[in-house]
Amino acid sequence: MNPLIGVLYHWIGGLAAGSFYVPFRGVKRWSWETSWLVAGVFSWIIAPWTFALINTNDVVGVLSETPGETWFYTYLFGAMWGMGGLTFGLTMRYLGMSLGMAVALGYCTVFGTLIPPIFQGEFHAKLIEPESGRWVLVGLVVCVVGIVINALAGKAKEGEMDQEQKKKTVKEFNFKKGILVATFSGIMSAGMAFGFTAGGPISEISREHGTDPLWSGLPILIVVLLGGFTSNFIWCVILNIKNGSGYEYLASTQRHAAHQKDATVPENATDSPAVEMAEELPNNGDVSESRRIPLIFNYLFAALAGVTWYFQFFFYSMGETQMGDYKFSSWTLHMASIILFSSIWGLALGEWKGASKKAKSRLFIGLGVLVLSTIIIGYGNYIGGQQSGH
Repeated sequence: MNPLIGVLYHWIGGLAAGSFYVPFRGVKRWSWETSWLVAGVFSWIIAPWTFALINTNDVVGVLSETPGETWFYTYLFGAMWGMGGLTFGLTMRYLGMSLGMAVALGYCTVFGTLIPPIFQGEFHAKLIEPESGRWVLVGLVVCVVGIVINALAGKAKEGEMDQEQKKKTVKEFNFKKGILVATFSGIMSAGMAFGFTAGGPISEISREHGTDPLWSGLPILIVVLLGGFTSNFIWCVILNIKNGSGYEYLASTQRHAAHQKDATVPENATDSPAVEMAEELPNNGDVSESRRIPLIFNYLFAALAGVTWYFQFFFYSMGETQMGDYKFSSWTLHMASIILFSSIWGLALGEWKGASKKAKSRLFIGLGVLVLSTIIIGYGNYIGGQQSGH
């Protein structure tokens, strides 16, 4: 056990999670549901199996020996996370990358960190009685404060920017609608933390099969992400049918939607037409470059986004093995690092262009507080390891 190494793993995972949305910018003329499902196949099916087969022993045997109850709850919480993930993309559309992740992951942080020890009856014994636990709890509070400061910075940015500036950076910026969506998404997305807790026996069985403890959490990802894939797959296929976008997986050209030029802009991905996220096409009947789907590049960029997304939990599972009795604090570390790196991406991609120095100062203060929270939690885990003799 080495909490400092654990914090480093969580930071690397946070970098992956805060960056996964960027490759989607290279996907052209695909609807939201097509892009999301293709990326999901890589992140929720291909990558978990690939890295578990490479780094663990007898993964098929481990999963076959897993009790049915463990399978059920791990899968169920994964499906719950999947429902949160379905609306996560909408937070990006309404709030932008930096603010959207800050609010959604704020809810996710609190629920994902505190519910497991409360449910297991360990809250007082682990977070109140020992000094190390109190440090971890303080770190969680500091993390939430940092998230709130980031949200206030985003609110200030909204008040300072005119509508034209907002549309240039986040085309459908809507603070009130975005907050509602982010709340639902964040609470449901905490299911991933519950899934890791429920999947603990899978990790133990993997270690019994000779897997290094560092990699023993990878088989859990196969089950919990299968649950997430299920809910996402069902919804994306429904949208493919509803929007007539199923052809996009194999088509080299984009179909012209009649009267689309005069249509109103759709509100969100759940009720948008198939040409959502596509460039507006001229109604001249020609197959021009403006209608051509770069199929190979779309698959490559979607695959890159999906695998990048998976790496957040690849490193999360590694970091959790280093946190000792306070491994549930891994969720706070993970969320804080995601918000930090996604905010940096938001700045790099121009989402804060036009905002005042005051708004940007709030953002930087919020990010600094998040960094401080990871240091405090890491210190609490370090004290806990010293007290337990690890």
